[in-house]
Amino acid sequence: MSLLRYLFKNLLHRKYLSLLTIVSVSATVAFIILLTLSKAGVEQGAEKGYGPFDLVIGAAGSESQLVLNTFYHVGAPTGNIPGETLEKVRENNSVEKAYALTTGDHYNEYPIVGIDPQYFMTRYGDQPMTEGHLYGLTGEVVIGAYAAKMLHVQVGDTFSGAHGLVEEVHLEEEENHGEHDEHEGFVYTVKGILPRLNTPDDRAIFTTVDYAWAVHGEAAEDRDITAILVKPATLQAGQDLRSLLEGEGRVQVIYTSKAVADVVNLVDKGSELLGIVTALCILLAAVSILLSLIAAAGERTKDAGLLRLLGKTRGYIVMAMLGEGLVLTGAGLVFGIAAGHVGGYFLRDALFQYAGIQISPFLVSGDHALIAAGTLAIGIAAALLPAVRMYRLDPLALFKA
Repeated sequence: MSLLRYLFKNLLHRKYLSLLTIVSVSATVAFIILLTLSKAGVEQGAEKGYGPFDLVIGAAGSESQLVLNTFYHVGAPTGNIPGETLEKVRENNSVEKAYALTTGDHYNEYPIVGIDPQYFMTRYGDQPMTEGHLYGLTGEVVIGAYAAKMLHVQVGDTFSGAHGLVEEVHLEEEENHGEHDEHEGFVYTVKGILPRLNTPDDRAIFTTVDYAWAVHGEAAEDRDITAILVKPATLQAGQDLRSLLEGEGRVQVIYTSKAVADVVNLVDKGSELLGIVTALCILLAAVSILLSLIAAAGERTKDAGLLRLLGKTRGYIVMAMLGEGLVLTGAGLVFGIAAGHVGGYFLRDALFQYAGIQISPFLVSGDHALIAAGTLAIGIAAALLPAVRMYRLDPLALFKA
């Protein structure tokens, strides 16, 4: 009997336990693949999440919070800063571009962001709109590609926004049930749909900076802004602006790359906990393979003894046992990789909607080779114990067992 035929015959004889082992390995590999794709998405998002705006100015507070709200449209702003701060920034010779940003409202849980339409040219270049054109007047908006898809809006549609952060939407709806919202009297008109930008801007609604003042009827002297995005002309610009503005107390000037790096470090710390969970999953998968092969070895002791008496070598028996471990592990690896990528495809919208993490579900990287090598190594290691036991017994002992 050929080695492969003997091996697959044994697997089919214990098909349910073999299937359970393959499922265990597949689930572990799929989980690791999803973590890898998510981590890659976070790193890619961090790299291109803020474009050419190396500096951001906002209210004093958490640097990470300011960056997350400004560029990733997540969480609350650190507060507001005086509108005249923008003029001070633009008067500085070390500043090439500076755009004020206002936030605080939403439409069906998608944030409404006020910013000069030239922001898109500075950050993304002259990309054609999917539909329509950029806004120019108060009340006109353009919708990010993902938000437009989820909201089912078209050019020419109108809507009213609501006050508050996305995280506060449901609580606010419960508290204000039946009450009149002042935002209902201010109507936005969709003028365009943005192209897919592959950044958090895909899930936001953009309009003129003055929308917040118009909605709330603020007087000219009360017109604060949320943040200022700065494209510096020189590397010294950050320090110059710090010296100029931070003496006022209400304002902070931060280096965007440093703040984003701090956010990524926080994510990495959270990944350490997931790494522990992953290690436990790997251990359980290894134990599953080991128990399956030990049970198989116990059932086939007499068969192995008979094969040895018929002239099969010790190596034949050992290779059959190791081969079984590799087949179980290899099958689980293949199904797990496929399941991980398919899972990434179906979860990508949920991840992007919740955390702004945009994953490429079918991305293949060097991590895949490490995952494959590690999985197969675990399969071989788990198969060694029963294989060594079968190797050490002599033929008569195997047959009499």
